[in-house]
Amino acid sequence: MESPLPPLLPALLLTVAAPIAAGQDAAKPRFENGEAQVVEAFKDRKGWEQFHLWVETEFDSDGDGMKDRMHVDVTVPGQCMSEGLKVPVIYNTSPYFWGTSGTSEEFFWNPDHEVGAKPPERPHPPEIERKDFRPLNSTRYIRQFVPRGFAVVHSASPGTGYSQGCPTIGADNESLAPKAVIDWLNGRARGFTAATGGDPVEATWCTGKVGMIGTSFNGTLPLAAATTGVEGLEAIIPVAPNTSYYHYYRSNGLVRHPGGYMGEDIDVLYDFVHSGDPTRRDWCNQNIREDELEKYLDRVTGDYNDFWAGRDYLNDIDGVRSAVLMAHAFNDWNVMPEHSVRIYEALKEKGVPVMCYFHQGGHGGDPPFWLVNQWFTRYLYDIDNEIEAQPRAWIVRESDKRSEPTPYADYPNPEASLVDLFPAGKGARVGALAMAASSGEQSLTDAPATSGAEHAQASSSKARLLFASPKLVAPLHLSGHYEMKVRVASNKPAANLSVWLVSLPFEEGATINDNIISRGWADPQNRNSMTESSPLVPGEYVDLAFRLMPDDQVVPAGEQLGLMIFASDPEFTLQPKAGTKLTIDLSGTSLGLPVVGGEAALKEALGRD
Repeated sequence: MESPLPPLLPALLLTVAAPIAAGQDAAKPRFENGEAQVVEAFKDRKGWEQFHLWVETEFDSDGDGMKDRMHVDVTVPGQCMSEGLKVPVIYNTSPYFWGTSGTSEEFFWNPDHEVGAKPPERPHPPEIERKDFRPLNSTRYIRQFVPRGFAVVHSASPGTGYSQGCPTIGADNESLAPKAVIDWLNGRARGFTAATGGDPVEATWCTGKVGMIGTSFNGTLPLAAATTGVEGLEAIIPVAPNTSYYHYYRSNGLVRHPGGYMGEDIDVLYDFVHSGDPTRRDWCNQNIREDELEKYLDRVTGDYNDFWAGRDYLNDIDGVRSAVLMAHAFNDWNVMPEHSVRIYEALKEKGVPVMCYFHQGGHGGDPPFWLVNQWFTRYLYDIDNEIEAQPRAWIVRESDKRSEPTPYADYPNPEASLVDLFPAGKGARVGALAMAASSGEQSLTDAPATSGAEHAQASSSKARLLFASPKLVAPLHLSGHYEMKVRVASNKPAANLSVWLVSLPFEEGATINDNIISRGWADPQNRNSMTESSPLVPGEYVDLAFRLMPDDQVVPAGEQLGLMIFASDPEFTLQPKAGTKLTIDLSGTSLGLPVVGGEAALKEALGRD
């Protein structure tokens, strides 16, 4: 059946570029200080060529017996048509271009049930109303890059907008879809003027070099494409990417929701983005949502399994050949900073060109444009701007603008080393956090409706244990992973365990990095394995070791470090009935702090000789 959509308009019918006058030099990109500059001849949008097409992939994810085609739009300087100019591409792909189902919590999973219990059924939201066709998926990045001599390309993800297929939320088709677009840009895949049938379209104006950038899900997909090893994808800038759907929806065996989205899970995200062809939605819903996502997501145990492993890009990291600039925020409690740090550390070991940019805010936040420009200029235009000789890590300090990061040799800071602190005393009030080991038992009773902030502000509480260091007499620079060890017993076979590292006093209304240093969650049932839960024997101690979220923060003088241990976290975990009792053995509990300057720096900050 032929597509009902309008065919691709020939580029020269969209915009007619003026011919070159006698003696006039052809327009070409220009570079200064290692960055692509705005070129007057590329600047006027009336001179740009814009068109759209469908690129054929190597998969059929919607079961119709035909290879899926992705809807793609292109914006290039007009000189690509009038003067034969060839340019590299900035490519952005997304499942969000064509609308979403909204975030109504009535269609989320109900988190109000016991840990380890079968959850109530989840109702599905109404289908996303399909928007009228438009040639452009998005206009993002066009004004930034086309005047600098790049083409900008967008594509809608499988099963969204006018791209064919099904959304799978991290399965192979979401990696292979952008790969197909990059293959088309390099002459290895076919493009057509229609979703079915149509005339061929070639990217004769492209040099074959492609860079990808995007934020959140749109930042996940550049990494997904890079794991395929596709030739031509030279550089990517994933901003706040979700690099593992397990790490997004689970934490150390625990069912844990992304901040601000209590009850969201991978099947909820599927419903959120499924805006594609209405005639294939029933097939996708049955074969992807019901028979795969809901079948294997496992909200009962929270264990890691083959389903989650197939949606973890760290497992495919050996395919990455692109130069990677990772960008994230240390106070992103939606897509948490571990997502970028784990990939950054793996890529360093692999030896590909890699750099990181971290700021102190929340979700999202591109690197400064000068850094983005240098990255793409180096790897897409082969301009030797010596970016490889620049510091590897760019960290925005607490009071600085995001555009003014501080350079460091690497992340974590190479001068950081772990120093253990130990809880002591009565944590129901405020105990001590000291450099010497302690002993004794401390108990708490779960109060699932009480927030972490309320716990931290309370002078005493039966629902949490809080241990505080002396006031710092000098600033303390922390950089890297926090290593938590805890010996815990429960009066029930399953329980939530939540740990916050906070800065005290915990002040109402303060910015998030004034209060929260790091957080972590774990399931004591997964003390021995992430793939298999072992129910707790009531009253019997078990030992856990897990990491809190990575960080780079300078805690100012006059504040205290506070280690807070509690059970249910109403911002992130399941919400069982109140009353679960946890007992902590202090002799088996400690926190490893990544201190820049090590033990000597910590002692100095604490005023110890």
